[in-house]
Amino acid sequence: MKMIRHCLSIALVLLFSTASGWAHDLDTGPREMIEATVNQMLSVLEHRQDSSIISPADRAAIRQAVEGKFDYRAMAKRSLGKPWKKLNEADRKHFTLVFRDLLERSYGNRLSNYKGQKVIFADAEIKKHKARVKSTVIDGSRETPVEYRLHQTDSGWQVYDIRIEGTSMVRTFYQDFKSTLASSGYHGLVTTLEEKVAKLKAKDQN
Repeated sequence: MKMIRHCLSIALVLLFSTASGWAHDLDTGPREMIEATVNQMLSVLEHRQDSSIISPADRAAIRQAVEGKFDYRAMAKRSLGKPWKKLNEADRKHFTLVFRDLLERSYGNRLSNYKGQKVIFADAEIKKHKARVKSTVIDGSRETPVEYRLHQTDSGWQVYDIRIEGTSMVRTFYQDFKSTLASSGYHGLVTTLEEKVAKLKAKDQN
């Protein structure tokens, strides 16, 4: 399966689009949450002892920064698609855990590329129980837009998708998973993802 491009941007960029029918949120609740989370992650990256790697301590600090801010279950459900409906609750929980490990390992490792890029935030837009937040990561002359999609949950605002230069992260995972599901079924996909996560963990330990 192909890796999603612009992995660094996923953690560093945030903006809200201005499509019709979306009202501006003057209290900036979703933006406030996203901005605080990103700034906490940037602080971890800026204070690394070795700026060329993500150490276990760095990884733990980043995980703490995003804890409760991402709805991994919603992401996993949207990425898997129709097969999710046939899973029992135990399988849903397991797939969500595997999906989170994959997301953290594949994207988290790319954060070692952070070299002080600047992040500019725009105001949040809210429509009922959903919101969009955009920001721009400025790296020299390059500007990368990323849009975070959020919804309200019992735990507050949580991210359920991220669009990098217009490309949905969840949709990309869905397309990546689709071929494996077609050839090997759900259990084949889970095995493939578990093996990928295991290889990423082993690489981190070397």
